[in-house]
Amino acid sequence: MVGNRLGRPVGAAEGAERYGPLTEPRWVRWLLTAVALGFLGLFLVVPLVLVFTKAFAGGWAAYLEALRDPVALAAVRLTLLVAVLTVPVNLVFGLAAAWAIAKFRFRGKNLLITLIDLPFSVSPVVAGMIFVLLFGAQGWLGPWLSAHDVKIIFAVPGIVLATMFVTAPLVARELIPLLQSQGDDEEEAALTLGASGWQTFFRVSLPKVRWGLLYGVVLCNARAMGEFGA
Repeated sequence: MVGNRLGRPVGAAEGAERYGPLTEPRWVRWLLTAVALGFLGLFLVVPLVLVFTKAFAGGWAAYLEALRDPVALAAVRLTLLVAVLTVPVNLVFGLAAAWAIAKFRFRGKNLLITLIDLPFSVSPVVAGMIFVLLFGAQGWLGPWLSAHDVKIIFAVPGIVLATMFVTAPLVARELIPLLQSQGDDEEEAALTLGASGWQTFFRVSLPKVRWGLLYGVVLCNARAMGEFGA
């Protein structure tokens, strides 16, 4: 450790400021950047390019003709229907669950968190098997559903239920850490000034998490529309 003109020692921090934050050679930085960009290009850009190349291999006419196929139109309508039914339900559930977990203490809180995280650890195939065991012809509720002519498995309700299950944690898990990090100061101030619980929620809490809520909805919608393969 050396001294400067004023007699004060020059520490490691001042030495780092003198030489800049990066001490690696230029070729190392370029190599790491190239590896990262190459990885993204190989696993993200190249598949997208191949998908669009194969989709338009027959020209625009073949692509438009495929869109006019009744089977393709039925698949598109089913996808949109499932997303329209799934996303609002998970939006309300995720917002309510995140608000309860982040703002309140109650018995069963850890159990609720575990149940929210359950779809992350369960394969969609296993989730589908669970619904078959519940609502299938030989399942627990199968005889009752057959007696009342209610179809869930291999029908739209089964697809909606399975999609709701696999997308349930997305909105909640996006909002829980955000609400916990913001604290309760603004909500307590609003309640002290006479605001009701609903007014505090819609005018104070909800505007603070609107971007996190938007991210959760986008993830939920993307998973709902892309889950048919599983």
